[in-house]
Amino acid sequence: MRLARVFATALTAALLLAGCGGSDAPPHPSGEVTVATGNRGGVYAEYGAGYADLIERRLPDASARVLHTGGSVDNLRRVGAGAARVGFTLADSAADAVAGRAPFTGRVPVVALAALYDNYVQLVVPADSPVRSVKELRGRRVSVGAEGSGTAIVAERVLDVAGLSADDDVTGQRLDVRESASALADGRIDAFFWSGGLPTAAITELRRTTPIRLVDLGDVVGALTESYGELYTETTVPAVVYGARSAVTTVSVPNFLVVRRDMPEAEAYWLTRLLFEGQSRLIRAHPEARRLDRRTAIATYPLDLHPGAERWYRESHP
Repeated sequence: MRLARVFATALTAALLLAGCGGSDAPPHPSGEVTVATGNRGGVYAEYGAGYADLIERRLPDASARVLHTGGSVDNLRRVGAGAARVGFTLADSAADAVAGRAPFTGRVPVVALAALYDNYVQLVVPADSPVRSVKELRGRRVSVGAEGSGTAIVAERVLDVAGLSADDDVTGQRLDVRESASALADGRIDAFFWSGGLPTAAITELRRTTPIRLVDLGDVVGALTESYGELYTETTVPAVVYGARSAVTTVSVPNFLVVRRDMPEAEAYWLTRLLFEGQSRLIRAHPEARRLDRRTAIATYPLDLHPGAERWYRESHP
């Protein structure tokens, strides 16, 4: 599967970069562009707000509206149903969506505009917590992420490979990242999972008032990648991100910006072009936008690139 991913990425790059001649840009799209983001206090919400602002500023006949949602699963459902034009999603959730696997009830007709940055799975506990591994969550109160979020999917998978169930072995709660941070500070939960970019505002704010640390996931990384595939990559959260004593081993998952497969080519072209032409403004919205790179943005396996996005990447190649 990992070889298949590498081959698909290389083939896409070759096709896009083969015909580099420029051409006239298509007409600007018009109407409202609804951007499905995620939990308030998360990276999707901040990145999405910056993107919506770009749409308002750069597309003269278009307006933008931000939707704060449960996260990846919610966004994929909304984009697939036509309730949002654009959505942020994790690659693992997107893979389930296009394959029609649970929690989806059928194949969702989405494609990608770009790979944006990587999410990091973060398991947050009070600094004085006795929990040092995922297995030690047994019998504890744990938020596994909001309903409809990508966090919930990966949290349940992490628990599963550690031999735990979110329903039976921990007292699972489904809170978004701000709710989770508040509950941890108040002592209403013992730990929470979050899958997000670095840093996540809600966690940064939490540590200003409550000593916290991240639990090292090194003991489950191998089982997670073996059971659920190459979309998960072993990595670390650098110590400097949240002022920790040392880096913490975890897994990362790519993030995509997705649209319906039948979006008009001109609209997809401009929505892709805006990401790169307005990158400096997106960086002010959230520093994860620094990771946006035209060379890696086309690596959207297992999703296809929208033809309008393909056109922009091909024509913008120097």
